[in-house]
This record gives sequence, structure tokens and C-alpha cells, in this order.
Amino acid sequence: MTKRNSIALLWNAVLFFGLYFQSYVATNTIDPDLSFKNVEQHIDLQSQLTKITTRLVLENGSKDRHIRNFFFSLEPGQKNSLSYIAAYREPVRVELKLTEAKMNAHPDKTFYQIELKGPLSPGRTMAVEIEWILTHELVPHPKEITQKEKQLVKFIGNIYLYSPYTITKQTTTVSLPSRNIESYTKFKPVSQSDSVITYGPYEKLSSFSYEELNIHFENNNKFLTVTRLERSIEISHWGNIAVEEHIDLLHTGALLKGSFSRYEFAREPKSGQASIQSFDTILPAAASDIYYRDEIGNISTSHTRIKKDSVELNLRPRFPLFGGWKTKYIVGYNVPSYEYLFHSGDQYTLEMRLLDHVFDDMVVDELVVKIILPEGSKNIELSLPYSATRLPDSLHYTYLDTTGRPVISVTKKNLVENHIQNFKLKYTFPRILMLQEPLLVAAALYLLFLLVITYVRLDFSIDKDEVSESKLRIAGQCEKILAAQDRRVTSYNELDDQLAYLKANKEANAFLSVAKGINQEYKSATSTIAEIAQRLKGESGDVYERVQELQKYDRTLKELYNQQQALYVDKLVPGKIGRQQFVEAEAAITKKKEECVEKINSIVKSLQ
Repeated sequence: MTKRNSIALLWNAVLFFGLYFQSYVATNTIDPDLSFKNVEQHIDLQSQLTKITTRLVLENGSKDRHIRNFFFSLEPGQKNSLSYIAAYREPVRVELKLTEAKMNAHPDKTFYQIELKGPLSPGRTMAVEIEWILTHELVPHPKEITQKEKQLVKFIGNIYLYSPYTITKQTTTVSLPSRNIESYTKFKPVSQSDSVITYGPYEKLSSFSYEELNIHFENNNKFLTVTRLERSIEISHWGNIAVEEHIDLLHTGALLKGSFSRYEFAREPKSGQASIQSFDTILPAAASDIYYRDEIGNISTSHTRIKKDSVELNLRPRFPLFGGWKTKYIVGYNVPSYEYLFHSGDQYTLEMRLLDHVFDDMVVDELVVKIILPEGSKNIELSLPYSATRLPDSLHYTYLDTTGRPVISVTKKNLVENHIQNFKLKYTFPRILMLQEPLLVAAALYLLFLLVITYVRLDFSIDKDEVSESKLRIAGQCEKILAAQDRRVTSYNELDDQLAYLKANKEANAFLSVAKGINQEYKSATSTIAEIAQRLKGESGDVYERVQELQKYDRTLKELYNQQQALYVDKLVPGKIGRQQFVEAEAAITKKKEECVEKINSIVKSLQ
């Protein structure tokens, strides 16, 4: 029984692998019943990119079999320059799944398998549009030009579609940036209208047909390549996302022959036609705190234009770029996190562009994206819109960090504007960790104050310094004396106010009632100074004598106030003194008071 079961399992395994191998072979072979009924190919050479759009009409020649996919092939030399490729079903323009495939019968060719959304029935047709973009296909010819010369480039391609299937009918059109064409392949039927060259129609083409297309034409558009772009995205849960881009630029057009003349460049309008003086970068609409700088510092030759859905930043390098010239710069800005960062509890999702706009028809040879997450983030899941290489994770340290912030790094080569798509990054972040930085600041300040308090209170001397301690005690007593003297001065000021009021209103009883309280405060301050003076007698004879002198002049000042009070109460109010006599008496008392106050101030100053 066991032997029979083993044999049955073996036969099942053989049958399974046989069916799998058969389906694999069938999937990766050219279907002879499929053909391209009509091909309309458009080659756009108006910029530094080679943009090719091909509209295919598929025809299923089988009588009883549905077709669910087909293959699209590239010319052998286009694999390294291919940057972007996509397929759509027409006329509703539904994107089709496209994956790279290999053919055992054609190992030297590059194939892409395109899955049809619905099967192609026998005898039926279906329209499919394929777009692909090639970089660095336009070669400057000549390779060097002078400052005044126009830039000429050469394109070498295929008039036919390089297809693994037979083509019933094909037409190829080529769009150029200008009508200045040096030469082009005249493979009949061919016609030229302004800046457009039309080839075909050609009929009954076999698979992998090739006829060289060679066009030599003028192209003064921007041949500008980003050789390296390092994009840093730093997330803050306090409401901000900081974006910074380090960009290396190279003019990949015809090299400048001879030296550069700024005089000719400024004087002649046609001088430097192929040079690049400025370009526009499009930033998000919410971008703020924008900066543009290089290794030297801030570059002031930039302008921003606020639009409804974006911010347009016009960048002008420090010098015009000619063929072979390089420059480096940094662009940075902030965006609010609520537009790109979403969360539910401790689960966060970031959706941002992996690559953003640098300039129109851009080419990026190498892109490195670094996503800096908050400290404590974990369970990180990255979803990319297209294939890219993820670099090893690292840590980034900044202020108030302890364990470091996780950095997710991604790199990709050969990108164009079509790669401006969003990535999605999911991670877990305990919200309680948002208190980490405020608590660290509070703890640091607490330790600093504690250290200062401890340092101030510690005595680092080996022996006690009696002289220093005595000086400190004397200084402390002097401060108390000055405080008591301030109280006496306040009493005198209040008494002056009451005397002025008495002089004006002649209300003696009210004055005497208030003066009684003022005199009590004065006596308390004077008694305090007397007690402190006795303690100073043993510490410093000099300070004691000055305090005694202060007391002496203060008694004199107090006596003068008593005389002024008696003059007002006993003579002025009852009307027992004439006006002239009162004025003279009051002036004499005031003069003596001023002299006495001046001497008191001199002593107070010496005690400070």
C-alpha cells in the first residue's frame, strides 16, 4: 500500500512540473496567430529626450483561441538608455500591466510582456498605445562648437517598429524642434513638412525589421542632466516636513570650443544659444521657507511665483552653463505635515513624491532618497511606485536625540519626469515619545540650575579667610543700613508731601494725624540703624564712624523738619506771621535741609 502511494505521489509531481514547464514555455514564446494590423509610431526629438509613442492595432488571427498577452521588444542598443515605458489600452486609456520577460529563442533582445485587461477574441482587433522614453540618445555633432555657433545633434534609430510580430501597415512620424535640418534618411515613401518628417506607409513588414533612421538637425534646447540628486525628507511630528535636495548639474550638449567671452555673451543676442542661463523648478503649493544656495553661500538670483496648485521657483546659476560645464546647488523648503502624513493611533503613513520636478524634460542619472523618521519609529514598511534599490538603513543624529533617527534610503538610476510618483511609507510611532524632547530640555535645565546652586554654595578654600568673611559680614550689615536709610528717605518724602498739602489747605489736625504715623516709621528705621551700628563697632571702626556721622546729620535733618512743621502749624495756619517773614523763614530752612541731604547722600554713597 505504501509503495502504491509513493508511486502516485511521484506521478503527480511529474505531472505538475510538466504542466508548469509547458505553461512557462507557452507564455514565453511568440504567438504566430497574433499580428499588428496597423502601427502608428511617433518619435519626438524636440527636447534632449527621445519620446516614442506607438499606437498598435492587435489582430488575433486564430480561429478558436483567445489571446491574453503579447510581447513588446526593444532594439538591442536601447536597453541601457530606456528610462520609462508604459502601455495603455485605447480608447479608454486603461493602463496595462507590463513586466520584463526573457525569450530563450532571442537571448540578445529585451522583451516586455503586456497583459491585456480582457482577452482578445479570435478574429477581433484591439488598440494599444505604448510610450517609452530614452535618454542620452541625441549625440552632439559636431562634439565641440564655439560660443556663437548653433548646436547640432544626430539621432540614429529605426524607421520600423522593432517588433517580434509581423506588421501589416506602419507609418512613422518624427517631430523636430526646428525646421533647420542638415540631413535625414530619405527612405521612400518620405515627406517633410516644416519640422515634421513622415515615413511610410510601409506594408507587410516581417518581425524584427530594421531600417536605419539617421537625422542631423539643430537643437538648442536645454541639454541639462542631473548627474546626482540627493533628496532628504525629514519628518517631524510637531507639524513640519523639511525637504532638501543636493543637485549636481552637467551640460551634456556640445562642448564649448575656445574660451568664454562674457562681453560677447552680453552684447550679442545670438551668442550662447545652446547655453543655459536659468530654469524653473516646480515646488509643492504649500512650500515655505524656500532657500537656494551652493558651497559659497546663498544665491540671490532666484524668484518665486505663487500659483494655485504649485510654487514656481526660477533658478539662475552664478554663471551660464555651456557644454561640459558643471554646477552644484542646494534647494530646501518646508511643507506642513498634515498634507502628507496621516495617522490612526500609533500607526502613521507618509505619502510623498519619491522624485520631484527639477526642470522640464529633465534627466536624472542617479537619485538617492533619504527619509528621516522620528526617533523611536519601528515596523517600517516602504512601498515604491516603481522598482528601485533600497540601501541599508542607517541612523541620523540631531539635537536632543539619544538612540538616533531611522533613515530609509532608496536609489535609482536613469529617471525622467514620468517617474514623479508618490511612495508610501508606513511605520509605528508611540505618541508618548513626543514628550521625550520636552522632558530632556526640562531635565537639562534642572541639572544646570542644580549645578550652579551647588557650585555657589560650595567652599573650595583650604583654610578660612577671616578677612574675607569679615568683609562679607560688613557688606551684609551695610546693605541692611542702606535699606533702613531708604525707609527714612521714604518717610521724609511723605512728610514733604503732607507739609505741601498743609501749606495749601491749612488743615492742621489732619496733618498731625498723618505725621504721627510717618514719625513712627521713621523712629523704627532709625532704631534699626542704631542697632546695626553697635554690631559694626567691633568689626570695622571706619564703617562705624561713618554710620555715626550719618545718624548725626539725620538728627539735624529731622530737627529742620520739626522746625518747618512748627512754622506751618503754629504760625502759618493761625495767621501769626506775615507773608514776607514766612517766605524768608521757609527759604532758610529749605537751604539748610538741602545742605544736610547732600552730606547724607555722600555718606550713603561711601557705604555702598
